[in-house]
Amino acid sequence: MKKDFFQAVEDRRSYYGISKETVVPNSRIKEVINHAVQYSPTAFNSQSARVVVLTEASHDQLWDITKETLRKIVDEKNFKQTEDKIESFKNGYGTVLFFEDQSVVELLQEQYKAYADNFPIWSNQSSGILQFIVWTALEMEGFGASLQHYNPLIDEEVKETWSLPEKWKLIAQMPFGKPTAEPGDKDFAPLEERVKYFS
Repeated sequence: MKKDFFQAVEDRRSYYGISKETVVPNSRIKEVINHAVQYSPTAFNSQSARVVVLTEASHDQLWDITKETLRKIVDEKNFKQTEDKIESFKNGYGTVLFFEDQSVVELLQEQYKAYADNFPIWSNQSSGILQFIVWTALEMEGFGASLQHYNPLIDEEVKETWSLPEKWKLIAQMPFGKPTAEPGDKDFAPLEERVKYFS
């Protein structure tokens, strides 16, 4: 039975315990992500989002790149904790990489100079919307996922490894897999402090 929208929003959580098992065929993963990218809203219909989906060896390679990049900058005595965290992401089935094409952003800045300063902001906002849609959609399919931000540390090696355009700016990484542990409890600040209504 399909969840309603609000139940899906509620159930979308950060899952750090994930496995290399999949819960749907790769064709379904592709269908879900393609649908999210096509229908996610963007300012001025810019469609600046770019997505790369890594599974199997490519997924493992991404997290090996991340681990070795961090090894160079994290103190050796503290590295075990960092390594364990990276390995937990590598334990997943795949990773969705979210990019924003800066050539699109720059073109809009040239075309609409009055809004030039806003286009990078709107680009990040539209990426956030897409991330949320993909995250919630993967959850609805039975995956657990989390959102990570190892950019810009890994950007250049990622683009070089998968021959991606230089103007693609890495925004976030979303490892996903079959859940092996439930997410922890979540505290909520009072809504009265967060939402105001006027009439």
